[in-house]
Amino acid sequence: MSEKDILSLNDCTLCPRECHADRTTKYGYCGCDFNIYIARAAAHMWEEPCISGKNGSGAVFFCGCNLRCIFCQNKEISRFNEGFGDRYKSYTKDELCDIFLRLEDAGLNNINLVTATHYMPQVIAAIGQAKDKGLKIPIVYNSSGYEKKEAIKRLEGLVDVYLPDFKYISTDLSKKFSKAPDYGEYAKEAIDEMFRQQSKLVFSDEGLIKKGVIIRHLVLPGHTKESIGVLDYLYEKYKDNVYISIMSQYTPVSLIPEYKELNRKLTKREYEKVLNHALDLGIKNAYIQEGKVAKESFIPTFDGHII
Repeated sequence: MSEKDILSLNDCTLCPRECHADRTTKYGYCGCDFNIYIARAAAHMWEEPCISGKNGSGAVFFCGCNLRCIFCQNKEISRFNEGFGDRYKSYTKDELCDIFLRLEDAGLNNINLVTATHYMPQVIAAIGQAKDKGLKIPIVYNSSGYEKKEAIKRLEGLVDVYLPDFKYISTDLSKKFSKAPDYGEYAKEAIDEMFRQQSKLVFSDEGLIKKGVIIRHLVLPGHTKESIGVLDYLYEKYKDNVYISIMSQYTPVSLIPEYKELNRKLTKREYEKVLNHALDLGIKNAYIQEGKVAKESFIPTFDGHII
């Protein structure tokens, strides 16, 4: 498959789902057609310190998702529900470019593209236009990790910071919770490509990240063994050449009858077990979450607000 085909919306194979939808006339697995739907584009203060800083990250929350985890904390915007256009305005790539420039003008630290996989052709065009118009702040690609390596290659030279999840190491959990038994296979290849592009961590004098890779892992209640396996893989593969963000913020937003362990928050003991393993491995470049971060108040209000 050529790189040109990867970016086609007429027969969509942008992501590992390869749903082959003609998104010029109908919706793909991600729940989106060719329109760009944005649930919010404004300052966001709840990312890692090197991303949010004091001024905030210019987070663009895109509607739709190609992974759609059963426990998604942003399911309000990740799930297709009678059409995103019923609630959110659609934007062209030119308008998306203008949004990027407005976020920079507002003094925010970066452009944070949250779940942009299924909009990659339009996003690539908008970034190019914005850079031609003088955009200087870093571009952060904030992803579920369920990506094609070939698609990530198209972002080379455009994205400064990669912020992927590495959700699962086992086929069992990725199949049960995300209907993606191949998640680990694709995430490993995609993150390897991200690291190839941005293998050196670069920070400003203020401690803001300018280039590099930060890999997030959300610890799920009842599944510390999975998290330990993820940390083992990541540290063996990348050592301290990346940052690993070990997250405790899991928040059950709706009951999941078939997986009762997901209907509660993570316990302090569970999180400490994972952190202790990280210490035992010798991980130095890590972010951890302290205090009570498992709150719905940490989930943004997706009201369609655009800065």
